[in-house]
Amino acid sequence: MNNKKILLTGGSGGLGKQLTSLLLSKGYSVSILSRGEGKDKRVQTYKWDVNKGIIDDACIDGVDTIIHLAGAGIADERWTDERKKIIIESRTKSIALVYDLLKRKSNKVRFVISASGIGYYSDRGDELLTEENPPANDFLGQCCVLWEQAVDEGEKLGLRIAKFRTGVVLDKHAGALPKLSAPVKFGFGAALGSGRQWVPWIHWQDVAGMYLYAIEQELGGAYNMVAPNPVTNKQLTQHVARHLKRPLWLPNVPAFGLKLALGEMSTLVLGSTKVAADKIEQAGYIFKFDSIDKALTDIYGR
Repeated sequence: MNNKKILLTGGSGGLGKQLTSLLLSKGYSVSILSRGEGKDKRVQTYKWDVNKGIIDDACIDGVDTIIHLAGAGIADERWTDERKKIIIESRTKSIALVYDLLKRKSNKVRFVISASGIGYYSDRGDELLTEENPPANDFLGQCCVLWEQAVDEGEKLGLRIAKFRTGVVLDKHAGALPKLSAPVKFGFGAALGSGRQWVPWIHWQDVAGMYLYAIEQELGGAYNMVAPNPVTNKQLTQHVARHLKRPLWLPNVPAFGLKLALGEMSTLVLGSTKVAADKIEQAGYIFKFDSIDKALTDIYGR
């Protein structure tokens, strides 16, 4: 039996639920920090309110590792100045609140693993990006820099820090895939913009698997959380259509239309980010789904 206790921030989201189930199955004890009442009877839920600076001090009792997933959805709403502020502060203020608690209450926490995003690199064309590449100077790049800096403050408390720059997570019920597959299902699927932009995808099971691997191997530093074989937007659309047995006959959706509809947020679908997975593979992680075909077969069946 594993006696390690893990605290998840943002544990009530889709990934939080998947990760909770995986950790529990491996014998870890899991608790989560949430604004609302906990719905999962298997875990203890502690209340916090980041904007009001309120956190239940008992949340860190006996905790060895904190996994920081909290943050407002990047693609949920148009990027107004107010929304950008919410996106950044929901990530940075939340971990700062946790660190403030660690400073004033004795605890056993020694390891923090945080989400980050491949938005760190933003739109870089066909360049293959490693963890050594500098961040982009746009909103997403700066958001990820501030996010990672806030997490790195934990080093001053003597904590080991690992950060995962997460790609486009493929999940049947959440994130980008349902949005992409909906028009395909109805026979109106089409590549976006040029279709040549790189999509740094990863299957949700590998996301959960990598967090578990980080705990077990005590990884440190920044890692790209992407599968080893990126595909272009056109290739991804074609693969989804094949798995859903639907034709693709429409011309590409013009970039100007997407820019008009989404504003600055259009970079999420038009930006090209080709990201290498070498570092996590060299650390010994073995992907369950290393090709887009394997990933979509698992998600949709043959």
